[in-house]
Amino acid sequence: HGMPDELASQMEPLKEILKALGYKIVTCEGFEADDILGTLAKECTDKGYECVIATGDRDSLQLVSPSVTVRIASTKFGKPEVTLYDEEKIMEVYGVAPAQLIDIKAIQGDTSDCIPGVKGIGEKGAKELVAKYHDLDYIYQHLEELDIKPAMKKKLTEGRDSAYMSRMLGTISTEAPIDRQIDSYIPSARDEGEAARLLGRLEMFKLIEKLGLSGAPIKTEKTEQISHKTLDYDSAPDIAEMLPRLHGKTVDALFTVDKLNKDSFSEIELCDGDCVYLLNSFMDGFSDFCRGLFEDNTIRLRTDDSKAVYSVLEKNDIECDNIVFDLSLAAYLLNPNSSDYSVSMLAKEYEIQALPCQKECQTALFSPLADRLVSEIEKKQQSKLLSDIELPLSRVLASMENAGFKVNSDSIAKYGADLQQDAERLKKSIYDRVGYEFNINSPKQLGVALFEKLGLPAKKKTKSGYSTNADVLEELRRYDPVIDEILEYRTVTKLKSTYCDGLLKVIQPDGRIHTSFRQTETRTGRISSTEPNLQNIPVRTQRGREFRKFFAAEHGCVLVDADYSQIELRVLAHIADDKNMTEAFITGQDIHRSTAAKVFDMPDEFVTSEMRSRAKAVNFGIVYGISAFSLSKDIGVTRKEADKYIKDYLALYSGIDNYMKQTVEQAKKDGYVTTMFGRRRYLPELLSSNFTTRSFGERVARNMPIQGTAADIIKIAMIRVYNRLKKEKMKSRLILQVHDELIVESPENEAQKAAKILSEEMQNAAALSVPLTADAGIGKTWYEAKV
Repeated sequence: HGMPDELASQMEPLKEILKALGYKIVTCEGFEADDILGTLAKECTDKGYECVIATGDRDSLQLVSPSVTVRIASTKFGKPEVTLYDEEKIMEVYGVAPAQLIDIKAIQGDTSDCIPGVKGIGEKGAKELVAKYHDLDYIYQHLEELDIKPAMKKKLTEGRDSAYMSRMLGTISTEAPIDRQIDSYIPSARDEGEAARLLGRLEMFKLIEKLGLSGAPIKTEKTEQISHKTLDYDSAPDIAEMLPRLHGKTVDALFTVDKLNKDSFSEIELCDGDCVYLLNSFMDGFSDFCRGLFEDNTIRLRTDDSKAVYSVLEKNDIECDNIVFDLSLAAYLLNPNSSDYSVSMLAKEYEIQALPCQKECQTALFSPLADRLVSEIEKKQQSKLLSDIELPLSRVLASMENAGFKVNSDSIAKYGADLQQDAERLKKSIYDRVGYEFNINSPKQLGVALFEKLGLPAKKKTKSGYSTNADVLEELRRYDPVIDEILEYRTVTKLKSTYCDGLLKVIQPDGRIHTSFRQTETRTGRISSTEPNLQNIPVRTQRGREFRKFFAAEHGCVLVDADYSQIELRVLAHIADDKNMTEAFITGQDIHRSTAAKVFDMPDEFVTSEMRSRAKAVNFGIVYGISAFSLSKDIGVTRKEADKYIKDYLALYSGIDNYMKQTVEQAKKDGYVTTMFGRRRYLPELLSSNFTTRSFGERVARNMPIQGTAADIIKIAMIRVYNRLKKEKMKSRLILQVHDELIVESPENEAQKAAKILSEEMQNAAALSVPLTADAGIGKTWYEAKV
């Protein structure tokens, strides 16, 4: 077999990297890599050098001699380990001398190397024969008189030719026609810039650090990028003269927020294309300059963390409309799969060199990098996505983070105590049922209790014990009531530790929780929330929903909460242009009921709630590429029935069937999928020869345009709500976004108006072929306001 394409395509870049790191590369037509190792090992032995072969291939063990040792790299229990083999170690493990390993392989064969061996004799038999009779020649010369069972003799006789051919195939050559001067292989000096460039292009940033190349100036192939401009440097400019100098220009500005006083900047580095200025808060007139910089709309600012800038500006009541570019947001749009959008990493990825400057400064690298990303964004037609959605959104998110969400800490603490009591009660009951005390949170101890003490039917046992994950417990529910209690115990303790204790830790002195919204975290364009993550406050169970009672409005205010109804299905109907689904949404039918009626072929009024929930599972599962197997598990029917549901569904919604096939085909051609607004997700997985990887790529290809478009729409809605509340000079403010839901905190006398604005702006955020609906509810707490 030739090597798989995925491996072959890695060879050239690997060679380039090794060359840049100073290593010599040896190739030899018609000979294998093993033969090159063998030839060099023999050369070392002849010249009296000590030789170590580092490899993962045990074939090299035959080369071991007094001057040659082999280090075999392997993985044990998921951890890498290295074993050093000398003659003694080979005798201990295999019971033979190194050269005899060739004879063992000649008899045993090796399917991975296409070496046939002697048919019917395996590893054990081959080892015994060679240990006892030394080698192949001796065995065949004395076959008649050897003390071997007749059946074994028969196999050896019949397999004689195959054994000798196998020995020839399994013997590593030590005569490959390569340069044998050992001195030729001494590594030369590393070309650090070239190595950093190559590794940066492949986004191997950890390796860059590991090899100590972080500080290497990157060589660039692109000569046009190296302009002959040298930036001047002015560290003590006259601040009073600065604004007129910058008026009408595009200025690169990097802001440092004061660590102690988060409401202000401690330092600003500016570059107007010719000169770099460094200003800090100790200079006279610094705060006036800051205000002036943001209020002069002729100055176009490019920066790298606009949300942090907007946060400081809002705290100081400074209006600003002149940030035109944010490096990390642009980099995220260009490569949503990355996890690091820092200037230094991006410079390596895009092979950017800093402009020459008399003094080291950040903007010297930031400016050419920003130029490059602006042109990349234009090339990929994502300028509007950046300027109309991502940039304005960073201002909205800053404002929401500053606002925070009021929580009632006494109620949370009290609820925590109640949960703790529940947990103790459940724990006692579980111990009584099992018959002894153990750690319920330890999978190992729980496995012993369930499968050994109670004798419940276990799935297969692994090295670490029995599996007790949620799926396994779910299947055991019917055997013993203790399972329900264990599942409930897990829920209760998780709610207590993650949410009660977790939320109490993050309440700020103002009595509010200020989460951080992440704009560059997800692959689909959704916003995520951290410290704490308010998006995963549980909603499925009554116990989890209780938490929404603790999130409240300030005194004299109420919460207005609206969420999109089935936004992903509506987006799907629009993008797939499916007649039946579009029709159902336009006429305002209950989509799951109408799907059930059509799939089960009956009038709407005969659809039972069970049929509706099955149709709902198909409606939501279909976009995720659900299989008949998963669907059958989800809704508790046979695989055959589930398969029929899916087929009937796709016959009914033929537009969706078409969309799913076309999307995957198109994505294979383009290498990416895109949302209605031009957000992309790149899918190299689609070209993989590995079935699981490829299937994942296909699922994402079908789902991302839907989920990503829904994410874009909610972002547009957030910007519209924020701008409208501001325009109407209202005190109401947007404070939280969770998936398809928005929450506004509003003075009581503004509540009705705020609810109207919230619904209107959400419904008008995008023009689809089906209506977007969002109903607003009003209440003192999140629980009450949630419709």
